[in-house]
Amino acid sequence: MFALATLLTLVNQVSGTPYVVGGDSPSGTDCSGLVSWVTNAATGRPVYGDRFHTGNIERELLERGFQHGSEPGALVVGWNSGHTAVTLPDGTPVSSGEGGGVKIGGGGAYQDQFTNHMFLPMPANEPPAPAPALAPPMGPPPPPGALPPPGALPPPPPGALPPPPPPGALPPPPGAPVVMMAQDAPPPGAPVPPPPPGAPVPPPPPAG
Repeated sequence: MFALATLLTLVNQVSGTPYVVGGDSPSGTDCSGLVSWVTNAATGRPVYGDRFHTGNIERELLERGFQHGSEPGALVVGWNSGHTAVTLPDGTPVSSGEGGGVKIGGGGAYQDQFTNHMFLPMPANEPPAPAPALAPPMGPPPPPGALPPPGALPPPPPGALPPPPPPGALPPPPGAPVVMMAQDAPPPGAPVPPPPPGAPVPPPPPAG
């Protein structure tokens, strides 16, 4: 099947070809020769060397996969016993013999004089690329009392202190608040270290 760009390239290449009755080369062609070229290109045939005329155009278009009638967005050919022209799927009319040789323009396939129409639908577009896979949705929360999955760490209890730093971790920078961990508390009766220089000294407890 064809691509619109292929047909546009062809008609731009042959635009200006002189009108020559029965011609089948860039040196010249007539109306049915031009329609032959376009429909050949649309159906994968050699552009030149396989032309038809208005007397056998219906049979030749059927062999190329055309259907009777017309359809928006399709390659459409219109003809009568003495003339033919084509309209590309994007609406571009192309003709030969309407005031000269091959040209982009003219009445195209939808002229009032044409009593016959056939069309070749545009090929279906390629399916769009699939969207990137998304993370699977999270399932519902586990019911109360459910066991965690194997390998999962249980959540810490409310109010639990953060775990101690791993061995070899750098000390906190100067001035950073020091968090006393439960395992760092001095045992009962142990001497209390003196406060660092400059730290406020708490008042002694009242006698009593």
